[in-house]
Amino acid sequence: MPNREEFYRIKRLPPYVFEQVNTLKARARANGADIIDLGMGNPDLPTPEHINQKLIETVGKPRTNRYSASRGIKGLRRAQAAYYERRFGVKLDPETQVVATLGSKEGFANMAQAITAPGDVILAPNPTYPIHAFGFLIAGGTIRQVPAEPGEAFLRALYRAVNHSVPKPLAVVLNYPSNPTAYVADLDFYAEVIRFARAHDLIVLSDLAYAEIYFTDEPPPSVLQVPGAMDVTVEFTSLSKTYSMPGWRIGFAVGNERLIAALARVKSYLDYGAFTPIQVAATAALNGPQDCVEETRRIYRRRRDVLVESFGRAGWEIPPPPATMFAWAPLPEPFKDMGSLAFAKLLLEEAEVAVSPGVGFGEDGEGYVRIALVENEQRIRQAARNIRRFLDRYRKDGHKARQETTPQAAG
Repeated sequence: MPNREEFYRIKRLPPYVFEQVNTLKARARANGADIIDLGMGNPDLPTPEHINQKLIETVGKPRTNRYSASRGIKGLRRAQAAYYERRFGVKLDPETQVVATLGSKEGFANMAQAITAPGDVILAPNPTYPIHAFGFLIAGGTIRQVPAEPGEAFLRALYRAVNHSVPKPLAVVLNYPSNPTAYVADLDFYAEVIRFARAHDLIVLSDLAYAEIYFTDEPPPSVLQVPGAMDVTVEFTSLSKTYSMPGWRIGFAVGNERLIAALARVKSYLDYGAFTPIQVAATAALNGPQDCVEETRRIYRRRRDVLVESFGRAGWEIPPPPATMFAWAPLPEPFKDMGSLAFAKLLLEEAEVAVSPGVGFGEDGEGYVRIALVENEQRIRQAARNIRRFLDRYRKDGHKARQETTPQAAG
């Protein structure tokens, strides 16, 4: 039997940086350490009770234990269409323009399988959530990087890619609000991307998983609000963060009928959809009272403010993110020249605080770590106290951390 390293798709994936931090975290906990885990974006808030109750009610009904619908049950697709009209003013046909997915991550991966031929060029932000690039690499595509920040540099990169890539790019990935950087795009930027995409026959794939986790007066828009976007765009959303349902694995792809049909066809070979009671409960989430979403947003805002304030007093200045459940933090002094993986390991070992190394999101993430707002305010303040003692030791010793370089991670 061939070695694992000989498998074609496995060879295309670089070392998994996050696994190194996870291994250290597990070892420290096994030894009795109280690790404050601000690494993985794994929501700790409870799922709203009315959603739980709908799940329980549906589980007890006959026949709900049978195979479900790969594209999503009709009621769920209608609920997602209603959400888009209510939230963005975008009309969707739930029969042809909406597919339920097993989370937005699975949706991206299956879309990559549906549209990518070997050697196709995909434009993906750097740094970005790993599936945006690696879903296409696994499918046989090639990634060309563009800046993560929405603006002129991004648009110039699109122009260069179309004019200098061979073959011409197939698709461009958008992710705003962005994981890990928390950048937010406006409709003017989206309009420029759509104009360019239509002129150059580019598919636009938008990840809008953090649409409802924002701290600004204006909620983040959907690219589908731009006239003509439906001709070239599929957008992915998720209930994971909005309703604190990460383990339920419910998301959506919506948009262009031809692209949605391609995704639905691939999915029909790969899954039977989520467990029907989960889909019914997800329908209740979208159609039911939304005060739980507002409360979730308030909790994350308070945690963000506590993080920025307490870490700042500890000596680590962190720019306040305008959206998402993450802070994108530059390495503090005296660690500016240390690799983000080495710093994350050191922080875990000496301050008992886990964060995600920025290099795991792409080489342009080097020099940063991602901090997730997945602990309560008390624990965040405790993390700040640990970090203050950690930083004070290094300042007192006059220690300059060594630099460590690592390859990009897969997730």
